[in-house]
Amino acid sequence: MELIKNRIIGIDPGTNILGFAVIDVIKKEYKILDMGVIKLASFPDHTTKLKEIFLQIQEIIETYLPNQMAIEAPFFGKNVQSMLKLGRAQGVSMAAAMTMGLEIMEYSPKKIKQSVTGNGNASKEQVAAMLSQLLKKKFHDQYLDATDALAVAVTHSHQSMGPLGGGKKYKDWSSFVNNNQDRVK
Repeated sequence: MELIKNRIIGIDPGTNILGFAVIDVIKKEYKILDMGVIKLASFPDHTTKLKEIFLQIQEIIETYLPNQMAIEAPFFGKNVQSMLKLGRAQGVSMAAAMTMGLEIMEYSPKKIKQSVTGNGNASKEQVAAMLSQLLKKKFHDQYLDATDALAVAVTHSHQSMGPLGGGKKYKDWSSFVNNNQDRVK
Protein backbone atom coordinates (compact mmCIF):
# COMPACT_ATOMS: atom_id res chain seq x y z
CA MET A 1 0.00 0.00 0.00
CA GLU A 2 1.31 3.45 -0.94
CA LEU A 3 2.17 5.95 1.80
CA ILE A 4 -0.25 8.87 1.71
CA LYS A 5 1.01 12.18 3.08
CA ASN A 6 -2.02 12.89 5.25
CA ARG A 7 -3.00 9.48 6.56
CA ILE A 8 -3.77 9.75 10.25
CA ILE A 9 -4.52 7.17 12.90
CA GLY A 10 -6.55 8.57 15.76
CA ILE A 11 -6.54 6.84 19.15
CA ASP A 12 -8.91 7.16 22.10
CA PRO A 13 -6.89 5.19 24.68
CA GLY A 14 -8.47 2.88 27.20
CA THR A 15 -7.67 -0.33 29.02
CA ASN A 16 -11.09 -1.94 28.61
CA ILE A 17 -12.07 -0.37 25.29
CA LEU A 18 -9.65 1.46 23.01
CA GLY A 19 -11.04 3.37 20.05
CA PHE A 20 -9.17 3.81 16.77
CA ALA A 21 -9.80 5.42 13.41
CA VAL A 22 -7.65 5.66 10.29
CA ILE A 23 -8.40 8.46 7.82
CA ASP A 24 -7.00 9.97 4.68
CA VAL A 25 -7.23 13.73 4.29
CA ILE A 26 -7.25 14.77 0.65
CA LYS A 27 -8.03 18.40 -0.20
CA LYS A 28 -9.89 18.96 3.07
CA GLU A 29 -12.02 15.85 2.46
CA TYR A 30 -11.99 12.95 4.91
CA LYS A 31 -12.03 9.32 3.86
CA ILE A 32 -12.44 6.78 6.65
CA LEU A 33 -10.32 3.72 5.93
CA ASP A 34 -11.14 1.89 9.15
CA MET A 35 -12.50 2.58 12.59
CA GLY A 36 -13.49 0.46 15.50
CA VAL A 37 -12.72 -0.60 19.02
CA ILE A 38 -10.26 -2.99 20.58
CA LYS A 39 -12.05 -4.78 23.42
CA LEU A 40 -9.69 -5.63 26.25
CA ALA A 41 -11.94 -6.47 29.22
CA SER A 42 -11.54 -10.22 28.70
CA PHE A 43 -7.75 -10.16 29.17
CA PRO A 44 -6.68 -11.45 32.60
CA ASP A 45 -4.49 -8.60 33.82
CA HIS A 46 -3.31 -5.08 33.07
CA THR A 47 0.06 -6.15 31.66
CA THR A 48 -1.58 -8.47 29.14
CA LYS A 49 -3.95 -5.68 28.10
CA LEU A 50 -1.00 -3.32 27.50
CA LYS A 51 0.79 -5.93 25.39
CA GLU A 52 -2.38 -6.48 23.35
CA ILE A 53 -2.76 -2.71 22.80
CA PHE A 54 0.82 -2.51 21.54
CA LEU A 55 0.42 -5.47 19.17
CA GLN A 56 -2.96 -4.44 17.78
CA ILE A 57 -1.92 -0.80 17.21
CA GLN A 58 1.17 -2.02 15.35
CA GLU A 59 -0.99 -4.33 13.25
CA ILE A 60 -3.31 -1.43 12.30
CA ILE A 61 -0.28 0.70 11.42
CA GLU A 62 1.22 -2.11 9.30
CA THR A 63 -2.10 -2.54 7.49
CA TYR A 64 -2.82 1.12 6.66
CA LEU A 65 0.63 2.77 6.83
CA PRO A 66 -0.38 6.09 8.37
CA ASN A 67 2.39 8.62 8.85
CA GLN A 68 0.83 10.43 11.80
CA MET A 69 -0.81 9.45 15.07
CA ALA A 70 -3.15 11.74 16.94
CA ILE A 71 -3.99 10.58 20.45
CA GLU A 72 -6.17 11.87 23.23
CA ALA A 73 -4.08 13.01 26.18
CA PRO A 74 -5.02 11.85 29.65
CA PHE A 75 -7.26 14.23 31.56
CA PHE A 76 -7.19 14.88 35.27
CA GLY A 77 -9.62 12.76 37.24
CA LYS A 78 -10.33 11.89 40.83
CA ASN A 79 -9.48 8.19 40.56
CA VAL A 80 -5.68 7.99 40.53
CA GLN A 81 -5.63 4.28 39.62
CA SER A 82 -7.83 4.87 36.58
CA MET A 83 -5.65 7.76 35.48
CA LEU A 84 -2.50 5.66 35.85
CA LYS A 85 -3.98 2.82 33.76
CA LEU A 86 -5.19 5.26 31.09
CA GLY A 87 -1.75 6.88 30.95
CA ARG A 88 -0.14 3.49 30.47
CA ALA A 89 -2.55 2.67 27.62
CA GLN A 90 -1.67 5.98 26.00
CA GLY A 91 2.07 5.37 26.47
CA VAL A 92 1.93 1.89 24.96
CA SER A 93 -0.07 3.22 21.99
CA MET A 94 2.53 5.94 21.48
CA ALA A 95 5.38 3.44 21.78
CA ALA A 96 3.78 1.28 19.07
CA ALA A 97 3.58 4.33 16.80
CA MET A 98 7.13 5.48 17.60
CA THR A 99 8.61 2.09 16.73
CA MET A 100 6.81 2.34 13.37
CA GLY A 101 8.21 5.85 12.69
CA LEU A 102 5.00 7.87 13.00
CA GLU A 103 4.79 11.51 14.03
CA ILE A 104 2.71 11.75 17.22
CA MET A 105 0.54 14.60 18.50
CA GLU A 106 -1.51 14.69 21.68
CA TYR A 107 -4.75 16.63 22.13
CA SER A 108 -6.70 17.27 25.30
CA PRO A 109 -10.29 16.04 25.45
CA LYS A 110 -11.48 19.65 25.67
CA LYS A 111 -9.46 20.65 22.57
CA ILE A 112 -10.90 17.71 20.59
CA LYS A 113 -14.48 18.52 21.54
CA GLN A 114 -13.92 22.22 20.78
CA SER A 115 -12.39 21.43 17.39
CA VAL A 116 -15.20 19.13 16.27
CA THR A 117 -18.30 20.67 17.86
CA GLY A 118 -17.29 24.19 18.87
CA ASN A 119 -18.05 23.25 22.50
CA GLY A 120 -15.23 22.03 24.73
CA ASN A 121 -17.76 20.43 27.08
CA ALA A 122 -19.67 18.44 24.45
CA SER A 123 -20.76 14.88 25.22
CA LYS A 124 -19.55 11.80 23.32
CA GLU A 125 -22.97 11.69 21.64
CA GLN A 126 -22.67 15.32 20.49
CA VAL A 127 -19.20 14.66 19.07
CA ALA A 128 -20.51 11.61 17.18
CA ALA A 129 -23.50 13.60 15.84
CA MET A 130 -21.26 16.40 14.56
CA LEU A 131 -18.89 13.92 12.90
CA SER A 132 -21.92 12.25 11.32
CA GLN A 133 -22.92 15.58 9.76
CA LEU A 134 -19.37 16.50 8.75
CA LEU A 135 -18.60 13.15 7.12
CA LYS A 136 -22.17 12.37 5.95
CA LYS A 137 -22.02 8.98 7.62
CA LYS A 138 -24.15 7.39 10.32
CA PHE A 139 -22.33 6.08 13.39
CA HIS A 140 -23.77 3.56 15.85
CA ASP A 141 -23.87 4.48 19.54
CA GLN A 142 -22.00 1.34 20.60
CA TYR A 143 -18.90 2.74 18.85
CA LEU A 144 -18.57 6.03 20.74
CA ASP A 145 -14.94 5.20 21.56
CA ALA A 146 -14.31 4.78 17.81
CA THR A 147 -16.00 8.10 17.01
CA ASP A 148 -13.89 9.70 19.75
CA ALA A 149 -10.79 8.34 17.97
CA LEU A 150 -12.14 9.70 14.69
CA ALA A 151 -12.59 13.09 16.39
CA VAL A 152 -8.94 13.00 17.49
CA ALA A 153 -7.82 12.35 13.89
CA VAL A 154 -10.09 15.11 12.52
CA THR A 155 -8.79 17.51 15.19
CA HIS A 156 -5.24 16.74 14.15
CA SER A 157 -6.13 17.43 10.53
CA HIS A 158 -7.70 20.77 11.51
CA GLN A 159 -4.65 21.71 13.58
CA SER A 160 -2.06 20.69 11.02
CA MET A 161 -3.82 22.30 8.07
CA GLY A 162 -4.83 25.46 9.90
CA PRO A 163 -8.19 27.20 9.49
CA LEU A 164 -7.30 28.46 6.00
CA GLY A 165 -6.22 25.05 4.69
CA GLY A 166 -3.12 23.94 2.90
CA GLY A 167 -0.94 23.44 5.95
CA LYS A 168 0.90 26.74 5.54
CA LYS A 169 0.90 29.13 8.50
CA TYR A 170 0.85 32.90 8.05
CA LYS A 171 1.99 35.48 10.59
CA ASP A 172 -0.78 37.94 9.66
CA TRP A 173 -3.54 38.67 7.13
CA SER A 174 -1.32 40.69 4.81
CA SER A 175 1.11 37.77 4.36
CA PHE A 176 -1.87 35.46 3.65
CA VAL A 177 -3.24 37.93 1.06
CA ASN A 178 0.17 38.37 -0.59
CA ASN A 179 0.60 34.59 -0.96
CA ASN A 180 -3.00 33.85 -2.02
CA GLN A 181 -3.99 36.45 -4.60
CA ASP A 182 -6.22 33.88 -6.33
CA ARG A 183 -8.31 33.49 -3.17
CA VAL A 184 -8.84 37.20 -2.51
CA LYS A 185 -11.91 38.93 -3.95
